[in-house]
Amino acid sequence: MSQGWAPMLDRLVQERYGGLVAYATVLTGDRAQAQDVVHDALVSTFSARASFGSVPQAEAYVRRAVASRFVDGTRRRARERTAVVRLAHATAEDTELRSEMLDADVAAALGSLSPQQRACVVLRHLDDVSVRDTARLLGISEGAVKRHVSDGVATLDALLGTRSAPDAEASSVTLVDRRGGAS
Repeated sequence: MSQGWAPMLDRLVQERYGGLVAYATVLTGDRAQAQDVVHDALVSTFSARASFGSVPQAEAYVRRAVASRFVDGTRRRARERTAVVRLAHATAEDTELRSEMLDADVAAALGSLSPQQRACVVLRHLDDVSVRDTARLLGISEGAVKRHVSDGVATLDALLGTRSAPDAEASSVTLVDRRGGAS
């Protein structure tokens, strides 16, 4: 495979890297963070196989990418700060997994699954969403959905003392609780 972009990247880094870092430092206020932002911008620009006719053209594109990454990072950090503040004020009761449609034991067991496993199990077996649609909704592969469902159901079985159908994809999983009823 041809890497026609490599010479342009080499020239851009050789001739304009200092200017790009200076530009990013003005945005970020921190040289180390600026170098990270420039690196991310270079990687994203040139991994997309963009082609440029000149170094100034490539530099202008990378500068826009630097600014975009800075703004995106600022927004992400603001959302994270808001979430941390919200969680800091939440009580344990606020964060427990509760549902009127689930037995307390099942809700607690679901709460012990990883977020991906929980989402896959809930979508597949409580909402009856297909593997394909679950994968699309979560932005993961169908194979990952199947693995998360399989691992999640195995964990639920172990925690609840239940057993599920051997072929979970061919039939719906029914969790039998310790009292003999179906959940």
